[in-house]
Amino acid sequence: MASDIDLTNDRPVYVIGGGPGGLAAAAALRARGVRAVVLEKSEAVGASWRGHYDRLHLHTTRKLSALPGLPMPRSFGRWVSRDHMVRYLEKYAEFHGLEIVTGVEITSVERSADGENWLLHGTGGRELTGPAVVVATGFNHTPRLPSWPGVESYGGELLHASAYRNPRPYEGKDVLVVGVGNTGAEIAVDLVEGGAARVRLAVRTVPHIVRRSTAGWPAQRTGILVRRLPVRLVDRAGRIMARISVPDLTDRGLPRPDTGLYSRVREGAVPVQDMGLIAAVRKGKVEPVAAVGSFDDNKVVLADGSRITPEVVIAATGYHRALEGLVGHLGVLDERGHPVVRGGRTSAKAPGLYFTGFTNPISGMLRELSRDSERIARAVASRAAKSRAAKQR
Repeated sequence: MASDIDLTNDRPVYVIGGGPGGLAAAAALRARGVRAVVLEKSEAVGASWRGHYDRLHLHTTRKLSALPGLPMPRSFGRWVSRDHMVRYLEKYAEFHGLEIVTGVEITSVERSADGENWLLHGTGGRELTGPAVVVATGFNHTPRLPSWPGVESYGGELLHASAYRNPRPYEGKDVLVVGVGNTGAEIAVDLVEGGAARVRLAVRTVPHIVRRSTAGWPAQRTGILVRRLPVRLVDRAGRIMARISVPDLTDRGLPRPDTGLYSRVREGAVPVQDMGLIAAVRKGKVEPVAAVGSFDDNKVVLADGSRITPEVVIAATGYHRALEGLVGHLGVLDERGHPVVRGGRTSAKAPGLYFTGFTNPISGMLRELSRDSERIARAVASRAAKSRAAKQR
């Protein structure tokens, strides 16, 4: 409880990462009287948001994307832009008076010698000790670029989607976008609208496509409503809605998926929200092609054996969580490198070590990490109160 914890304690709870998850956790802790220090490796909060492509807008509504304790301004509109999101995070840190240290990267976390605290090792030889640690280094941490055979021989321009900003450098060029998640789909549309000569979209697994909003009802609210329902029921409802709202694009190279929408979500693949992809595919402006198999000099060899010669390849192939070096030795990650628990729960192997922001739920990441932050704050405050009471006995 807040009254049992001293805000001036010289051993604060450390929050690793100054993105939405880290800031929300720090604000929730502070609201309960727990001193929290945010450690951010870049020079400003919201570093990953600053690096996203120019046209990015949230796929979740403004009202359901705000962090605890500070609504987003109505002037941001229903679908918040990248720049507005960055401004919001800056204001959020200021509004809550958060204690933030920038330019410090934490490289590993381990139990301290006394067995009661956590020892954080950081750049510059820094060692910090705290009773609890919140890891919020982000879902999109380290760009993942597949090691395609022969890729080193490719003479065109190859970049990961994390380096893409806008279509101006690609005007009049033949571009292949690899990956049809939300990022790849939106970049493909951006390229078409920005004047690329030809845009192809390499598809490994056919995605589920949903409308961002139907008759004013956002897809996110549907995601919230169905999240606790049986998977088979949601899959069946998803098939019906897809046939009503999404045209059959089979003749354009993008058939309907043969697996259920929610079954795929449970496997970690969220639906693609339509930001112009359907229209672009129907008009032949975005051309779906088979997955990339390998490279052969300036040619890209696709999984169906065909060869194409794009001038630019943009790999929207996702990210690694990159938690192995930080906490992998503690036995708190699963076989995919994801935390085994999140929110207010901690692993029995690492009590006092919390994780937030490492899932991408159908109900909206910002909404869920906001809820996680409250759970973390309650758990940390409760542990601190119990520890204080035990010492006073």
